[in-house]
Amino acid sequence: MNGLTAFPSASLVNRAAAYLEAGPASSVALVRDVLGLGATPRALAARIAHALVGDDPRVAQTPEGRWVLAQTANDASSPALDACRFAVVDVETTGTSARAGGRIVEIAVVVLEANAPRVAFHSLVNPGVPLPPFVTRLTGISDAAVRGAPRFEEIADAVLASLAGSVFVAHSVRFDWGFVAAELERTRGLVLQGPRVCTVRLARRLLPPLDRRNLDTVADFLGITIEGRHRATGDAVATARIFGRMLAIARERGALTMADLLHPPTRLPAHPPA
Repeated sequence: MNGLTAFPSASLVNRAAAYLEAGPASSVALVRDVLGLGATPRALAARIAHALVGDDPRVAQTPEGRWVLAQTANDASSPALDACRFAVVDVETTGTSARAGGRIVEIAVVVLEANAPRVAFHSLVNPGVPLPPFVTRLTGISDAAVRGAPRFEEIADAVLASLAGSVFVAHSVRFDWGFVAAELERTRGLVLQGPRVCTVRLARRLLPPLDRRNLDTVADFLGITIEGRHRATGDAVATARIFGRMLAIARERGALTMADLLHPPTRLPAHPPA
């Protein structure tokens, strides 16, 4: 799959396939994150995962027992980086877990055009619940600020339009993807599926060892200023600039396709910032 799409959440198998778009997963992780079964013994998780996806032609199992999308095994089918549209996403939320009921209060989608960030979509979001005080202290977003903002169901179509056909990019992508996917499923009954890139993981491979890899540390290392920290647009623009720099480094090291970027055959050498 070359870009993001969404389809009706008709089955758990579809949920599992969407989950595996992020990369290989163990049976324990698959059962935990798709079925919500935490602390499942490894042997039992293996049996449950096999019953869930073992007969799905879209899914394969590696010799080590991890589950992957069958299409990722064929690098020849991977789209060229130059042909990809990258949508960098950041959300501010009421909590740390969409599964635990957290809701989006602000979202921004920034696309890279000629390696320059452009805001494709931004909105405050009325979550329908009071904002915890720590969220207001961190972001500056108050209940009064979101009271007149649209609810997610009112912007869902615009969010989907800004993401369609793109590679989903975020710093700690599982967090942002999880919230956007949860809101789309809740409001539209759709499962978000497609390629995604985590700039934290890229930093581990492409940048010299850092004590921390949070957004502030990586931005500071690359000499990138974050204008509007802990707000969706400011963080998304900074992440887009970070991703643009790391994408250039990966290309210098021979990455030509999405498969090269996400699953390089060897660890790419560290590269100092330009």
